[in-house]
Amino acid sequence: MTKPLAVIIGVGDGLSAALARNLAPDHSLVLAARSPGKMQALAEETGARTTLLDATDEAAVAALFADLSTAPRVVIYNPSARARGPIAELSADEVRHAVEVTAIGAFLTGKHAAKRMLEADLIDGKKGTILFTGASAGVKGFPQSAPFAMGKFAQRGLAESMARELHPKGIHVAWINIDGMILNPGRSEPADKPGSMLRPEAIARTYRHLINQDRSAWTNEVAVRPWVERF
Repeated sequence: MTKPLAVIIGVGDGLSAALARNLAPDHSLVLAARSPGKMQALAEETGARTTLLDATDEAAVAALFADLSTAPRVVIYNPSARARGPIAELSADEVRHAVEVTAIGAFLTGKHAAKRMLEADLIDGKKGTILFTGASAGVKGFPQSAPFAMGKFAQRGLAESMARELHPKGIHVAWINIDGMILNPGRSEPADKPGSMLRPEAIARTYRHLINQDRSAWTNEVAVRPWVERF
């Protein structure tokens, strides 16, 4: 039996790598990123196909989904960009870039993923799942981080709107609030606070749970946080 197809956009060596490893046993994978550097070893490990992608370029995003041999069952959007600094000193170009990567890229992915999924057959009442990697900045804006908050608030609104539109059509859409620091390769936890950072493989299990949810009880937003994070 042919494995369902999963597309992961924005690939690095942390959360996206954990997602790829979690999905690889029972999905065919397509990994997409701006540069090939971190994709190749992961692709060899998971048997994934790779493609270079600027997620803010609609023609490129449209081509990615149009060229898939079958409609994807899972699409995950991970990229985001930041521009830090006092509001009175931020560069408009840097802010525009941050919002384009975080929000416009999410919109383009959601648009073209939904277009392919809507053409697919229902399997157990479902056509597919679209997941957006969010952050606590989509719930509360932090000082000197306005562009990131702008992008994540927009992304969260996009996901909620898509969920209301697409859930009745068999496409599950959810936004995941990553509320805390991820224990990516090269990072370490404080010695006096073990378990204070989010482990990528643990987050990946939450994504897997969303993908496997029954249509009668779909989640459209979830937060994951370690015990040290305040609500």
